Amino acid sequence: GKGGGGVYVIVVNCSEGLDYKSIGRMFSGLAQTGAWGCFDEFNRINIEVLSVVAQQVLCILTAITSVNPDNPETRVVFEGIDIRLRWSCGLFITMNPGYAGRTALP
Repeated sequence: GKGGGGVYVIVVNCSEGLDYKSIGRMFSGLAQTGAWGCFDEFNRINIEVLSVVAQQVLCILTAITSVNPDNPETRVVFEGIDIRLRWSCGLFITMNPGYAGRTALP
């Protein structure tokens, strides 16, 4: 649905079934549309997947910080594909450490 500022917000309840490709597709969609994504219980994702996902997040955040306000057509190569980045995209992560079945993060 839409958040208070008129931005679309996608909420994902993370699980151990998510792989880096499916998360990467979600990140790519958020980056291209300028929507926000809330990834709830992020630490339920397997640690092997989280290491790749951390690099995906870094790629998007680095691109956001390099956006030139005078040129909103920022492009970034994400997972080998050249995409247009909308500066309004956002990634939000929640975690519940200590719960059974959760990955302990470093």
